Amino acid sequence: MSHHLAAAAVSLMLVGPAFAAGPPYVVADHSTATLMDKAKADAIWLANLPEARLARLYPPKKYGFLSQVVGGFEGQTCVVTARAMLLPRTTPTHRLVWEPSQSTATFGTKANATAAQCSELAADKLKEAVQALVASLVKT
Repeated sequence: MSHHLAAAAVSLMLVGPAFAAGPPYVVADHSTATLMDKAKADAIWLANLPEARLARLYPPKKYGFLSQVVGGFEGQTCVVTARAMLLPRTTPTHRLVWEPSQSTATFGTKANATAAQCSELAADKLKEAVQALVASLVKT
């Protein structure tokens, strides 16, 4: 098993219990490591997914979520793009398919930012993207 597959398997095992209160959505993150780590991304998803409402519209066996935060520094300015996506899952393997059913993106900049401030901006932008995606899915 490759390192990436092993890491994905461990991530999926960890995400399942985190969503024990609701359906076990698969949540993947493909972010720039200096801006967002898997644990921080999972925490943002967990805090913002109303699983019971979503499960009726988008069953966990048919859909999952993906986040991606990219960017970094241009001079002394932190530039960040965050995306949150609802992805279909294949049958019978239930892997996520990179063909978003719904997608949101947010953008942000912060002049004279430190690395910690840039990471904080990335988290804020991912939270905004996740909240916008969820709002569009459940029509709140």
